[in-house]
Amino acid sequence: MPTSSASTTDSAKSSSGGVQSLERAFDLLERMADAGGEVGLSELSASSGLPLPTIHRLMRTLVACGYVRQQPNRRYALGPRLIRLGESASRLLGTWARPYLARLVEDTGETANMALLDGDEIVYVAQVPSKHSMRMFTEVGRRVLPHSTGVGKALLASVPDAEVRALLARTGMPAATEKTITTPEGFLAALAEVRELGYAVDDNEQEVGVRCLAVSVPDSPTAAAISISGPAGRVTEAATGKIVPVLQQVAVELSQALVNSGA
Repeated sequence: MPTSSASTTDSAKSSSGGVQSLERAFDLLERMADAGGEVGLSELSASSGLPLPTIHRLMRTLVACGYVRQQPNRRYALGPRLIRLGESASRLLGTWARPYLARLVEDTGETANMALLDGDEIVYVAQVPSKHSMRMFTEVGRRVLPHSTGVGKALLASVPDAEVRALLARTGMPAATEKTITTPEGFLAALAEVRELGYAVDDNEQEVGVRCLAVSVPDSPTAAAISISGPAGRVTEAATGKIVPVLQQVAVELSQALVNSGA
């Protein structure tokens, strides 16, 4: 009996009601990003469980659309068309976050930031400055290495140690100040402390005279963290006990807003 068009359409759907090939394509892009942006077909097959012919067909389509490019060594890399999508999404995410960052400034008196983990780097996507005449300023769009920042620690605290070590091997651990952590063992110990305390600290590690407190945004659709930063003379150990609960509460509320918006 010939297959009807209705049954053909149904077979292309996933159990969740989505289009299976589309879900698979996005899953492959996510796996490529997790692997550092460049992979071989056999690696994708091993991690996804999909057969090589299926992956090859999906990758051909992604290459044709410009979302993936094939390297001379036959491996596949994330393509340039993803940059425009990512930049637009980051701007929109920053816009959604601004009211929550403004509340942080109001409640703590210090500059509030939001950052994402983009590949091996931290990128700042939103900021609301403190009202103090002496305040911290980080340009939106600035990229820094994660090992010297509070938001970097907050974001990497949930990443397996082996993946953190691989990231640090790719980026190196240059010292921004005398207090920057410059060894993988030291950084992994700092991440263990973040997991224990529930927040991260940058104590003069990115810039002399500046302290930063950061927390991850739980269940965020993309890994995100928020922070406050200010002069070390104001963001003291005593102030930390008052600031951290505010950070954690705002992170939860921001997470709920992002999830409900479908971001």
